Amino acid sequence: MTTTTADMSQHPQSAGGSPPAGPYRIHPKAIRARRNRRLLVVAGLVLVATVAYLVHWYTHDRFWVRTDNAYVTGNLVPVAAQASGIVTQVLAEETQFVNRGDLMIKLDEHQAYAALGRARGRLGEEVRRIASLFINRKQLAEKLRSRRARLELAEHDMDRYQRAAPSGAISKQILQNTADKIASLDAEVRETQAELDSLDAQIGGTTVMAHPAVDLAKHQLIEAHLEYTRQQIRAPISGYVAKRKAQVGDRVQPGALLMTIVPLDHLWVEANLRETELQHVRPGQPALVNVSLYGSKQTFHGTVEGLVPGSGSAFALLPPDNSTGNFIHIVERVPVRIALPADELREHPIRPGLSTVTSINITESGQSVWTSLATPSTAEYETDVYADELPMAESLAKEVIATNLVVGDRGESIDSLLDEEEEIQRIVPRKGDARTSPEGRVPVERDRMRTHRDPVPSSFIPRRSPDLGATTDPLTPSIGPGSGSLGPEAGRSPSRLRSGFEMGEGRQVLGTGRH
Repeated sequence: MTTTTADMSQHPQSAGGSPPAGPYRIHPKAIRARRNRRLLVVAGLVLVATVAYLVHWYTHDRFWVRTDNAYVTGNLVPVAAQASGIVTQVLAEETQFVNRGDLMIKLDEHQAYAALGRARGRLGEEVRRIASLFINRKQLAEKLRSRRARLELAEHDMDRYQRAAPSGAISKQILQNTADKIASLDAEVRETQAELDSLDAQIGGTTVMAHPAVDLAKHQLIEAHLEYTRQQIRAPISGYVAKRKAQVGDRVQPGALLMTIVPLDHLWVEANLRETELQHVRPGQPALVNVSLYGSKQTFHGTVEGLVPGSGSAFALLPPDNSTGNFIHIVERVPVRIALPADELREHPIRPGLSTVTSINITESGQSVWTSLATPSTAEYETDVYADELPMAESLAKEVIATNLVVGDRGESIDSLLDEEEEIQRIVPRKGDARTSPEGRVPVERDRMRTHRDPVPSSFIPRRSPDLGATTDPLTPSIGPGSGSLGPEAGRSPSRLRSGFEMGEGRQVLGTGRH
């Protein structure tokens, strides 16, 4: 039986199984050609993308250093306790804005007030004690002047007695009594001088207000006043409160962190760049910062302020020790500080800790890598809330000193007596002054007494006392028989003079001496 062409078209396969030739057959060459065309298209697209990327990198990207390891940071100002006490009131809460000087926390001030009262009383007591030493010194100085004047009077009489002794007008007993009187008065002068020197060791070369004991008590009062004043904790700067830890009833010690103040008008970005990217980064170069809070909608235009002098691992709590042998090379990162404009921060507020994508334009030369544009010029780098504490304490100390610096019922200030002290020091010889003979000392002392005004004339015994009466005889003694100054003479044994006591130039030594 024969088959027609139509039958062959309806049955594409013959009895032998070979595909018949017809319109449904695709030749293998056509398949390869189609595949090659598609590969060429893909290769062309890849080539175009590569060329485009290379062109973009060559013209743009190679002039920028980008990193997403960058975060917003700023000054986090801690508010810590400066005195010990119990928290009685908290006046600031988190997210609240406070101005510089605002009262934030109050502490119990009872103990500090009691300590301030003790320091105030201690200062007043020291002032009165030191003032009494100055008065005692003035009293001793007057006593020394009086005794020295009596000694000079006795020496003048001895001078006249010795001139009259060769003619027999003066007995030997009078000479011996006068010499004993001189020795006694001289011992009293030395005793008073020693007491005066003892006081000078305590108050010499200073005043009541400048005395070390008063100065110590004064600064103890200042310290107590500062302790009392700092029971009220104030905001050192203006900003927003964060991390409040203070609770009513807590007992705090100096240095205890109570809260943190964050000023949001001065923030910057800390970009941690790889060490392989720092070759061309310089201070002064512009930077573009995209904060994740705003995404690509807002770009901050910053400026590189400086490079931190060390990688992060160098400042870590546990720095790496690569000398142990377990060494793995890791590309280090160095923080780079990027300043943000204040006007952009006001328009688009951000917070410390936010993530950013930072790009630094290295086409500009910038400044030397040794320089830095960062300056502590904003308000949070300085505070004056404690500026008035010390002047107030100083004023309180001066008030306490002025209140207690009086003498007796007269209300006379002790400082008004210092001028008189200087006058006394000119007249009264100090310890270590050379002792001269009566001939050499009396004219000098007499001239000094005539030259300088005597502040207290009642304590000075003149050379001729008016109480002993007037006489025309220049050899009449002011002490001796008939004067009453030596006491009753009857039955009195003659006294011996000290060994080696000189009566003047060309005079004999009387007696065998007394020790």
